[in-house]
Amino acid sequence: MVVKKKKAAKVESVSLDPAKLEELRASLSMDGDPGTSLLAQNLLNCLCVTDPVQQVQLVKKAGTLLVDLKEDASPPNPLLVACLETLAIMYTSLQAKNPLKKAVASTLCSVPAWLQESAVVCLSARLFDCFSTLGPDHYPHLTDCVTSCLDGFPIGERCIQSQLTEVLKFLQKALSEYLQMNRNLAGCHVAQAQLMQSCLAAVKASMLVVQRSQEPIRASLWTFPSQCPLQDILIELLHCHTQILMEEDLLQVVQSTAGMAVVVLIRIMLGNGDRLAEVLADMLLCPEEVDPSTPQWLKESCAGLYQRKRPSAVSLYLCHGTLAMLTWRDDSLGSQGDRLLLLVPRMLISLDTSVKESSTAMVVARVLTLWSGAALERLQGLSWTSTLREALRGGSELTTCLLEHAHTQWEHPLDGVRHQTRALFQNLLRLHQMCVGTSDLALDHFVVELTQSLMGLEWHVRGKYGSLGCLVEHFGARHLLALDSQLPARLLSLMGDQTLAPYASDLLEKLFVSHKAELSERKEKVPDWIDQWHLTWITPLLEVLCQAQMDETTYILDYFLPKLLRCSPSSLGHMVQALLNMPSCTKGIPGSRGALGALMTCLRAARSQGVLCPTTDGLWGGMVPLSLLRQALVHTHDQIRLDALGLLCESHRSTESVSSQEMDLIRHFLPWSLNSQSPGGRQQTVSLLKKLLWRMNDSAQLMRKRLGRGKTYDGGQEDQRTLEMYQAFLCWLCEMLFQAVFAGASYTTCLTSLQLLGLVAEIFTFSAESDGFALGESVSCAYAQTVLHCLASNFLEVKQLASTLLRKLPPPAVGLEGPDRMQLLLKVALDLSSSTKPFDSVTAAHLINLLVHLEGIPEALERCAQEQGASIQLPSPAVLRVSQASTLERNTLSVVQFLLRCLWTEVAQAELSLLRAAATCPLYGRTHCITASLQQLDTRNLFLRAEWKRVVSELIDVSYRMSEVVSPVVQSSSPEGLIPMDTDSETSAGLQRILQEIQPQDTNNFFTEARELNAQMSRAIGSPDLRCSPHKNSTGGSSERYRVTAQMVLVCCWRSMKEVCMLLGQLCQAMPLEIRETQKDGVITEEQVEGVGRYFREQLLQSRHRGAFELAYVGFVHLTDMLCRSGSQTLQQLPKLWLKEVLEQVKSSDPSSKLCATRRSAGIPFYIQALLSSEPKSSSCSLLKATMKELIGLAIPPCPLPTGHSTVPQVHALNILRALYRDTRLGENIVPFVSEGMQAAVLGFTSPVWAVRNSSTLLFSTLITRIFGVKKGKDEHSKKNRMTGREFFTRFPALYPFLLQQLKEAAETVDSDSGQVKLHPSLFLLLLILGRLYPSPMDGSSSPLGLASFRPFIIKCGHSAVYRTREMAARALVPFVLVTKVPSIIQTLLKELPLESGPKCQQNHIHGTLLQVLHLLHSYQKDTHRPHSDGQENDIAIVLQPYLWLATRQNPCLVTRASLLDLLWTLCGSQLCPADGPGLTKLREETLAILMDSELFASGSLPATSPGATQYFLSLARVATSASIERPELWGVGSRGPLLLTCLLQCPQYEVRQLVLDVALEALEKETGDSSSSHHISSLLRNISHMLTSMALHETHPPCLAKVLLVLSSLSLTSVLPWRDGISVLTDAEVLKRLLALAEDSPHSVELHCAVLTLTSQLIVHLAESGFQAAGLDTMELASHWGTLVTRCCTDEEPVEVKLMAAEVLVKATPSLLANSTLPLRLVDTVALWRSLFTLLQDEDQDVRDRASRFATMVPAQLLLPENSEVPWTGVCSSVALELGVGLLCQLFRVWGQVSTGVFILADWLLGDAALEREPEEMASLDEDFLFEKGELNLWAEPLKWARLLHRHLSCLLRLLGVGEVSRGQLDELSSRAESRAQATGWSLQALPPLPQFSCTAEHERLTVLSERAALTLEVVGSLRLLAQA
Repeated sequence: MVVKKKKAAKVESVSLDPAKLEELRASLSMDGDPGTSLLAQNLLNCLCVTDPVQQVQLVKKAGTLLVDLKEDASPPNPLLVACLETLAIMYTSLQAKNPLKKAVASTLCSVPAWLQESAVVCLSARLFDCFSTLGPDHYPHLTDCVTSCLDGFPIGERCIQSQLTEVLKFLQKALSEYLQMNRNLAGCHVAQAQLMQSCLAAVKASMLVVQRSQEPIRASLWTFPSQCPLQDILIELLHCHTQILMEEDLLQVVQSTAGMAVVVLIRIMLGNGDRLAEVLADMLLCPEEVDPSTPQWLKESCAGLYQRKRPSAVSLYLCHGTLAMLTWRDDSLGSQGDRLLLLVPRMLISLDTSVKESSTAMVVARVLTLWSGAALERLQGLSWTSTLREALRGGSELTTCLLEHAHTQWEHPLDGVRHQTRALFQNLLRLHQMCVGTSDLALDHFVVELTQSLMGLEWHVRGKYGSLGCLVEHFGARHLLALDSQLPARLLSLMGDQTLAPYASDLLEKLFVSHKAELSERKEKVPDWIDQWHLTWITPLLEVLCQAQMDETTYILDYFLPKLLRCSPSSLGHMVQALLNMPSCTKGIPGSRGALGALMTCLRAARSQGVLCPTTDGLWGGMVPLSLLRQALVHTHDQIRLDALGLLCESHRSTESVSSQEMDLIRHFLPWSLNSQSPGGRQQTVSLLKKLLWRMNDSAQLMRKRLGRGKTYDGGQEDQRTLEMYQAFLCWLCEMLFQAVFAGASYTTCLTSLQLLGLVAEIFTFSAESDGFALGESVSCAYAQTVLHCLASNFLEVKQLASTLLRKLPPPAVGLEGPDRMQLLLKVALDLSSSTKPFDSVTAAHLINLLVHLEGIPEALERCAQEQGASIQLPSPAVLRVSQASTLERNTLSVVQFLLRCLWTEVAQAELSLLRAAATCPLYGRTHCITASLQQLDTRNLFLRAEWKRVVSELIDVSYRMSEVVSPVVQSSSPEGLIPMDTDSETSAGLQRILQEIQPQDTNNFFTEARELNAQMSRAIGSPDLRCSPHKNSTGGSSERYRVTAQMVLVCCWRSMKEVCMLLGQLCQAMPLEIRETQKDGVITEEQVEGVGRYFREQLLQSRHRGAFELAYVGFVHLTDMLCRSGSQTLQQLPKLWLKEVLEQVKSSDPSSKLCATRRSAGIPFYIQALLSSEPKSSSCSLLKATMKELIGLAIPPCPLPTGHSTVPQVHALNILRALYRDTRLGENIVPFVSEGMQAAVLGFTSPVWAVRNSSTLLFSTLITRIFGVKKGKDEHSKKNRMTGREFFTRFPALYPFLLQQLKEAAETVDSDSGQVKLHPSLFLLLLILGRLYPSPMDGSSSPLGLASFRPFIIKCGHSAVYRTREMAARALVPFVLVTKVPSIIQTLLKELPLESGPKCQQNHIHGTLLQVLHLLHSYQKDTHRPHSDGQENDIAIVLQPYLWLATRQNPCLVTRASLLDLLWTLCGSQLCPADGPGLTKLREETLAILMDSELFASGSLPATSPGATQYFLSLARVATSASIERPELWGVGSRGPLLLTCLLQCPQYEVRQLVLDVALEALEKETGDSSSSHHISSLLRNISHMLTSMALHETHPPCLAKVLLVLSSLSLTSVLPWRDGISVLTDAEVLKRLLALAEDSPHSVELHCAVLTLTSQLIVHLAESGFQAAGLDTMELASHWGTLVTRCCTDEEPVEVKLMAAEVLVKATPSLLANSTLPLRLVDTVALWRSLFTLLQDEDQDVRDRASRFATMVPAQLLLPENSEVPWTGVCSSVALELGVGLLCQLFRVWGQVSTGVFILADWLLGDAALEREPEEMASLDEDFLFEKGELNLWAEPLKWARLLHRHLSCLLRLLGVGEVSRGQLDELSSRAESRAQATGWSLQALPPLPQFSCTAEHERLTVLSERAALTLEVVGSLRLLAQA
């Protein structure tokens, strides 16, 4: 939780008008006694000074002087009275929060007792004068004065009581005028918000005055009962508060406070007792006839509160006032207090179905919680009755209703509602405890039943956790653990879900804390109680950490583990020892942490919580071996590395020093982790290292402070040595990070390195003069230039980080200040700003923003203008320097003016030829640079305002001109398709004429009218290539010819439109506004802002290109935000005016309208979204409410439609509603209109117009997401994506009658008896909504919302002739049947089935009924809260038996046969079905008989084309696989199992074979993971292995063939070999040959290709282990062929699945093939496999790299180098694996005796492939043809880093090369190639233009990499020549 620092109040001086000031001076200048004169002079000085601090001091001095005054028997002299009047005037003139006002109040309180009455008189007179003379503008200030007088100010309180009538009269007057003003301020959001605050303050003040003045008021009322002016004022005040309650457009907080004020006033005037309770009860009930005994004044003043049609919220606010303002503990309310207390919750619950706004739901929840607190107070008193006690105990009608309300609100989207609901639930438990007293939980039926109901809820229900937590707090953890001993493990398994982790962790904390407390209380009886606690909580935690998937345990570290360690710090030792003692301390299931990861997680949590502290004897007392830490820091899994890093970086103490061991471990970690592809991993790495650097900085400061004291102390030398280590570490860190940003470095490496360098610059700075660590010396010019070149990166984040870092580096190192360098960079930036590549303009903007901070930019711009020969008038640099403007402002102004002049020139050219502009100067680059320059300028403090005003005016004008040029494209009906997207010259030549055809005159007539191009367009125009005359670039450069593509034209147009919108939005939002009303000076005028608004309106309402209007929307949002915050009343009214205009256009639109009715209404929804989202959230949202009312009225047209009615407005309304429901900024304010939106969507489906139905579909989809939330899992029908029926209809009560009526109408059309399909248009939507609901055990035995009313209609929908309708009706029926009623409903449905075949059998009815039974049975079996009564499924089985004929051949319909078989499988063979029961046993026997008599096993074939045949066979197969594979012991098939499986695998339908193989594979996988399994499936498959081998050779369906091969791969080869094909036996070589041929023929089937590769590789490894030599020469050739296949599978072009399988194959082949010291394969084949492995280790996909890096765990220990001897037994990251692999290959070359050959192989790898070379002309051609085409990119691989790695290992390998082992022929050939490569790259680099890092970044980077690789190769060649000569 973030603690916000309280903002200090600003001291302001007292400000009086001159006349009043002169009057006070005169009065203070009179003569008086010395003490009084001194006081007067002091106050006079106070009025004369202007410094507020001095005024405070003088006022305090005046207080001291007042205390010193001596008492005088005579009245105070005039001078003293003048002094008191002066203080009173000062007090009433100051603002409430001004410290000076508090000082004045303190001074007045220090007045001597004899003078206090005079002070009260003076202050009262001043207040009376203010009330009488000041107007409404001063009302807020006066209200604050009244409130401050009652805020600990006794003099002020006496003053208020003396002027009580006047004060109340003023407040009543203020409230009346506020109400009137509110009605006149509609649409002025800022003014309305201010008025609401003033009104709220007045209501609070009135309530405070009345509460503080109770005694005077009562005395006055009793003294003058009939003629009391105070009573009249109170009645009028009560009337004002009543009016506030009745005004629905006021803020809720105002109305809620008014409700409290009403109760206070009534209590004051009536007094306490029964009468007060009766009056308030009647007011809440609002009876038709008011009680005659009610006072007449109350009836008249509160007349609105007694109206039956009053707003529903009035009852809510009155309930709130009743609970908050009455005392419930004593007997002040008399005997009627209990009745009133019990009445309030019933009133509140009755509001549940009428509450629409979420804010109102929040108030309801808060008031209910307040009521529960009042009820607790009532029970704690002595005046409660037995009736109240019975009503409040658990199980009563009231508490049952309240619990149902709590259950409904558990999942409310507002956190506040959920929190209040939890508090209500907790108070209900307290009430129950107080009512029944302390009793045994086992005997408390209410608690037991409530606990069981809660435990039966689904775990995705968030309210379940808080409620169970309340039970733990009240009844202890043993109560829940006794019900479910696996509760800890169950909750830990839920920690993987981010949405549930906080709730689960809170419940876990309550459980283990309570459990520990309970056990510790029994420690005398249970000595080993802590071991029991560890067994309950620590053991499940360690199991989850070791075995669960990594992403499922992430939040355990964040939410659970710290809480556990805080509860029991001593348990850390138990955790560490348990993890270290595990049999396999480093291994877990794939994707899990394993014991090592779990150990790091526990230690990190302990370290961050301060449980694990550093010690002098090694890291943390040697608790963990250092080798484990080193392994964890380079582990395969990101999270394990991060946990280990967190263990090093996080500390409970910020000044804890960093040890040398920790720094060494960081050195071990960081180089391998810079290139992390995981964004979360990178973010955590930077965050953790930031903590380490700050810790280093803080500890260094502490050590320097100790050393700077000049005194010797014991640790002085140690501190000095630590500081030196810090210096060395930071220098290493900087150099390593700078070196990581090399040419060709990956995006992730650059990003991480720049982020870390930015941290170093932020924490330590790179200044050489720094008092701390002199890191500026670490920044060389080369390093700084490398960072500068990062500005040319294609990635925006890298550009931004580099730009920020460059400003923090030493300027000499960056070298921008030299005139020549600056001029060159500026010229490059200006050239890039007109590039046709969008990312170049971003680079230009960053360069310009970097340069504008330097002196000399105006001169450099003048030189650029002179070079290009343009007449650009810039302000004189000398003139600019004269002003007070900063360098940044002056330079920015010059740059913007220069770019503006260039832009004017280019716009003029674009007006002549848009094609020329698109190819040479596409406009948007210059505009982007202008916008970026303005963004870094502080526009609030501009000095050159006149110049900026002219510039802004020109910018707006040029923006309009640009928009006119590109509008024809983006506003055409089809901007993407109207221009031919072709680079062919003949097509390109026609672009000019096509552009002339495009005009922004499209209407909605395209519904009926076709548009054709001119006939001339059919003729080819121009030369073969579209060439334009030579054109000189606007910023210089040589003349060139160009060709333009349609893509370039389109990009030019919509990006220009984007930049125009962004620029205009920036100008309106950032530039100071010039306001006519207040004569405020500014840069942009109101007229210009209105013009920009009209421009955005035109673009949003007329643009057709989505990119154009989406980006116009962004700019328009900037504008609308500015309008509301502007001080101009005219501008504040614009959103309301524009909204009214566009709604009128929408309402009157027809086919001839210019508004776009296609493309989802194009920009119209965006326009309205921007206007509505600008409405302040604190307002009453009047614009949103009015707009939604209009749109819903349009979306639901009247029925029947009038003649000539247009559907275009309805389409627009539906599209706009969709956009508004999707807008997250509208938040919960849009929820009240969800019901109406859903009605519009459902009714829209009944329209005959396709456009209406299409828009309704989109709206319906959006509303489903809005209601049920985003998809929370892969299963669309999971309960995570659904809602209980009660919650749904409680939140949207209007949908209950609507859906019921619509379903009733739809069900009437469902009649399949006639054989005709009758489908109601809305039936699909209705069933889709109803299918999203599910029942809950908390719903109780009866539903108050009548969910059962839907049931008969849903059942009837199941009789539809449409299959999909029957299916959806079956799913929708489930939530409308209570779990206790499911068995009886199933039996009722089954009895509707026919007993025999006949002509009256309707198969659709049968199928619908069976589907409904099936879904109900599924739901019943999965429901954990179903009744634990035995025999329910057995009874269903007995009822089902007479209808088994439907599954036999007697039933001619295969679909219903299949459905009944599915039902039988669910009832008899699924995993959830019970195992016993006579009815079930008999049903299984009959089912097996039906199965054996079916077409699948008995004689009689069935045509595959028969309707439902496939479904029927699949249902048969499902039953057969259950009997033979999944649960054979349940079915009792015995020896028939293999027969069943054989028949299934021989089935002609491939779907059946595929299903059986899927089940077999799943069973094999489970068997492999379960060590205690009986291996039934393995033995079963081994028995039919001959059949599987034959299928592998003859199966024709690729997926089935792939699964057969996977099954064979899962079996041991000893059970498969020798391979049989029928009766023939194949040799291993023959099998291998046929499998390889199959692999060659299956490249397009990824699944089959992977399966073949797996099985073939297993066979190769098997042959290698048995010896290839024994198998013959053919086998060696086949093995070589296999190696080629594996190599091909590792290339970048292959799918990820294939590369993953290849990695798996190589990993498994490592010990027997790759790392075998006997070299079983040929050297060339073995090296090719290693090369493939290295390719996979550099693959872009992280899963592929991680899979390939597992080879390190398979390397034989004897081959490891000494420094790596501890690495292979754990997974390592791919970077480390690559390093390890190359070193291992060099070691193997030595073992194989092939060192010389190995050197040339590695040197060839180092030089690289010749195919990497590409001609510059070819690169340029590609850039021209494909604007955004990036080709095949590997964003992870770093070729230069790979080359340096090879060179490093080559240098080591060369030392092993003996004299005379070098082949001169190979050496000469390698030397020739390297020299040729070096020469070619050198020439190409020289041919590049100046600063090629920016102008041709990719080509320069490619050539740099090739050049260094060639240089490294030549270095190796030189070493080889020395050896050859020796």
